[in-house]
Amino acid sequence: MRRSAEHGFTLVELMVVLTVIALTSAIAMLAIPSRGRVSEEAARFAVRARAAHDLAIVGGRPTAVWISGGGYGFDQRIDGGWVPIADKPLRVERWDERTRASNGNGAGRLRIIFDTTGMADRGADLRLTRDDDTATVRITADGSVNVDG
Repeated sequence: MRRSAEHGFTLVELMVVLTVIALTSAIAMLAIPSRGRVSEEAARFAVRARAAHDLAIVGGRPTAVWISGGGYGFDQRIDGGWVPIADKPLRVERWDERTRASNGNGAGRLRIIFDTTGMADRGADLRLTRDDDTATVRITADGSVNVDG
């Protein structure tokens, strides 16, 4: 009895493995201690935003990141309302006391929502400044998150 088509992996299995690898990488990045540079703080935020993006896809629920001058946090849409995520690494985090954050749109608090396909409802540039050091985290409408600086 021969099984010709059952020797490989399905697309769903491969996507689940890739997502697990991405989430594990995000957790590993969060465990790395900070050396105090604003670019490292920007990188930590970017990794967490990417993890929220992946959670929206894998969990099948919209996930949001909110950003303010004092810090950032993550919410998930459950039963028609936004519920804060309290689990590490997506719990509320404060910026370093020397870090100044601005999102460029003039609003005190910005919310970016990742839908279940990973798309963001808007793009945003988050500028972090500490002393003479500056880094920009760019979240685009396609859900990608990048750090410049």
